[in-house]
Amino acid sequence: MSLISEGAEFNGTIAEPSLATVGDYLALLKPRVMSLVVFTALVGLAVAPGSIHPVTAFTALLCITVGAGASGALNMWFDADIDRLMTRTARRPIPGGRVQPGEALAFGLTLSAFSVVVLGLLVNILSAALLAFTIFFYVVVYTMWLKRSTPQNIVIGGAAGAFPPMIGWAAVTGSMAFEPILLFLIIFFWTPPHFWALAIYRMEDFKRAGVPMLPVVKGEATTRLQILLYTLLLVPLGIAPYLLGYAGLLYAVVSVVTGLGMLILAVQVYRERLPSDQACRHLFAFSILYLFLLFAVLMVDRGWGGLIARLAA
Repeated sequence: MSLISEGAEFNGTIAEPSLATVGDYLALLKPRVMSLVVFTALVGLAVAPGSIHPVTAFTALLCITVGAGASGALNMWFDADIDRLMTRTARRPIPGGRVQPGEALAFGLTLSAFSVVVLGLLVNILSAALLAFTIFFYVVVYTMWLKRSTPQNIVIGGAAGAFPPMIGWAAVTGSMAFEPILLFLIIFFWTPPHFWALAIYRMEDFKRAGVPMLPVVKGEATTRLQILLYTLLLVPLGIAPYLLGYAGLLYAVVSVVTGLGMLILAVQVYRERLPSDQACRHLFAFSILYLFLLFAVLMVDRGWGGLIARLAA
């Protein structure tokens, strides 16, 4: 795709006014994805040692939110051509004709610059650098390169969605440690079974758009096996915060129970005991609940009380 937006070339006439509403610009930010990013960043901030001023904490979360939304807008700008071809994305603001590609590009670049600069000036340089790298990785490495070139796109590209806990931690401490890296690894290994489950029951969409997702390139059987293998790696990682002393008994119980749920559903996908679409839909939906519960309980079990005390200090 050319860096020049379709229909944006100057032809001597005044451009038509945009048909976009506030809701269209909010849709460009991918609010559902953004909410999970912000939540995991909040957990990273909550479990980090040390103190943080309430205004600084709010600023950090605001910048992470804006940066995540900027990534979504830039992703939609670059992917507008394939979004038009897929059922689940055809009604997005750009393929729907409500937002011009150039408008989305300017919107995303402006938000990216704002989020990184403000985070660097008002919080600290490390958190800003991590946020800048996350935006770059998602937009350039994943969206522009990996997504259209390799069936391992979501494996490598999934790192972009795993950075927010590290950014939250860095916002408090200005440094890095193994605990936020462990949270990164949980999200990193969660992403393939989560997204490949979606890719199986949306396979025709990806075929039509020419996106080399794993089930399109290697077939459903290989993808189902990979889902099971990544889930087998994910479950012990999900329990690891308790085993390493970062969380208490409540987290241990929740991580074991939900981990078994993930494993059972992954086995169902692998063995095709249910119709393929149904099993994959179950795994996709439960995987969201799994990650939310792990991080929510970790925050309650380990960080929430400490965060309130630090903010009130």
